[in-house]
Amino acid sequence: MKKVELITDGACLQNPGPGGWACILRYGAASKELYGYAPATTNNRMELMAAIQGLLALKQPCEVAVTTDSEYLLKGVTEWMAGWKRRNWWRKRNPIPNADLWMELDHLVSRHQTQWLWTRGHSGHPDNERCDHLAETAAAQQRSSWPDNRPHAALTLGLGPDYVPPRPQESLFGAMDDDDNA
Repeated sequence: MKKVELITDGACLQNPGPGGWACILRYGAASKELYGYAPATTNNRMELMAAIQGLLALKQPCEVAVTTDSEYLLKGVTEWMAGWKRRNWWRKRNPIPNADLWMELDHLVSRHQTQWLWTRGHSGHPDNERCDHLAETAAAQQRSSWPDNRPHAALTLGLGPDYVPPRPQESLFGAMDDDDNA
């Protein structure tokens, strides 16, 4: 199985507002930069999109070391997602925010062996700094790395930001509280 590095970042000029995402893929000496935008979005959605687009670019299952400066992305994947999936992407009374992108990310992660790493933003990590620059520029210029300037590659599940997962039966929740993440 090929070993790939994926470095990601998202940006939003106003939260919500125009946003951008970027990622760098590294395989041996080869590297690829991808970036894109959304006219009206949030920083969290752009952080998720950066990871999704990087994983979508892989044409076969790989061992992927994903580096992010987003605690939301890192904790979502490594700590919170298992509980969200058990509850069909719902908290007690509401669907989790960004359910469409979390479901897409879950689908893509299942194809690969991923390791999730955190780096402090703006701390001198060269690839993180480059992704930050690309994401900020994509947000400001509403530009992408695709020749036709589409915002991003097509998502596999095709759900969209207005998607609401079906509400599970109350009995599935048990004694669950309605906290922000779990």
